[in-house]
Formats: sequence, C-alpha cells, structure tokens
Amino acid sequence: QVQLVESGGGLVQAGDSLRLSCAASGRTFSSYAMAWFRQSPGKEREIVATIRGSGSSTYYADSVKGRFTISRDNAKNTVYLQMNSLKPEDTARYYCAARTSYSGGVHYTGAKQYDSWGQGTQVTVSS
Repeated sequence: QVQLVESGGGLVQAGDSLRLSCAASGRTFSSYAMAWFRQSPGKEREIVATIRGSGSSTYYADSVKGRFTISRDNAKNTVYLQMNSLKPEDTARYYCAARTSYSGGVHYTGAKQYDSWGQGTQVTVSS
C-alpha cells in the first residue's frame, strides 16, 4: 500500500473551478493506476476518473466528462483533478485511490479494485 494525501478542496460557486491534488508515497508511483472517487452523504462511493500509470489513457464518468480532467506528474508522485464548470451536484468528499497491483490496459472503476486511499477532501458547490 501507499500513502495518499489529498488537497485543494473548498467551497465554491456554481460555474467555478477547483484543482485537487493527491501526493503519493512510494518509489514506483508510475506503475500505479490512479483514480478519483467521490461520495456524498447517504450515497455509495462513485468513480469520477481514472488514469493509467504512464498517463497515456484516462477514463471519466459520464457525469463529469468534458468538465473534469485527470492528470499526473510521475516526477512529483502526484495526481491531479482539474474540475471546471462545477455544479451543485458535484458536492461530495473526493478521494484519491491507488491500485498497486498489475492493471494492464484496464480502467478499473470499482472502489474495491483499489488498495490504497487518501483521507479525502471536501468539495462544496453552492448554487
């Protein structure tokens, strides 16, 4: 497992932007598939976006496609989530996750498929 620390959440208005960051420990960060999930009170944790170790391929949930961008800087052991055109329904606690086992060419979207998690960062979007 690796240690993950998220930052960048906050309270914004609808239409604003935020960038979340997730700093990871470990010397083999570039081999980890990374993902962002989110969870609202009373709801299950849901996938937001995933990115392969090389950063060459990404996946987005339909609800954020075209508004959010996941990226990574392997030299800094950091993954990012740029969130634009935020909506009130984006309000949630956002979690960074790492899958340290071999992923191949698959984008895993289930929470149980990731073995390391950060503590989360709250994003609140007011209307």
